[in-house]
Amino acid sequence: MTPAEIADRVRARLPDLVVARGEVTAIVDRDELLDSLTWLRDHPALQLGFLSSLTATDGPGSDPRFWVVYELRSVALRHRLRVKVGLSDEDPHVASVTSLHPTADWYEREVFDFFGIGFEGHPDLKRILLPDDWEGFPLRKDEELGGVDTRFHGAFHPPVDTRTMA
Repeated sequence: MTPAEIADRVRARLPDLVVARGEVTAIVDRDELLDSLTWLRDHPALQLGFLSSLTATDGPGSDPRFWVVYELRSVALRHRLRVKVGLSDEDPHVASVTSLHPTADWYEREVFDFFGIGFEGHPDLKRILLPDDWEGFPLRKDEELGGVDTRFHGAFHPPVDTRTMA
C-alpha cells in the first residue's frame, strides 16, 4: 500500500494528516490517543500492530512545546504510519500505551527520563538510564550544554562555549 493509499484510509478517522517525503503522519489529541491507536491496530486494511519506536521532541516557546511521536508498523502488510501528540509546557502528560503495545514500556520510561513527560497508567514509570537522584531532564532544550559534574568520575566539564583546545 502506498503512503497516499494509507492516508486515504486513515483520513476518514484521523483528519489531521500529513504526507511528506513518502511518510504518513497523523496528529491526534491526547484524549484520542488510545482510541486512535486501537483503531489503527485493529483495522483489517491497516493492521498497524507493532510499535517500533516512541520518542519526543522539545520546542521551547512553541505551542505545543512537546511532541510525543509513535512509529507504528504493519508486519503483515509492510507499511508504516507515524502518530504525533502535542503537549503543552504546563501539562506534559499523556496516557500510557503499554496496554496496547507492550514495547512502549521502556520507551515511555526513556521519554520520561530525558524529557520529563508523564505517562498516566504506566506500570512502572521511573528513570531508566539516569541515576534516580539526577536533577532535570537532559533532552529538554532549556538544559545546559555543558558545565555539569560528570557524577561518575568527579570531574567537571566547562560549558561548551568556554572550552579551549589545549
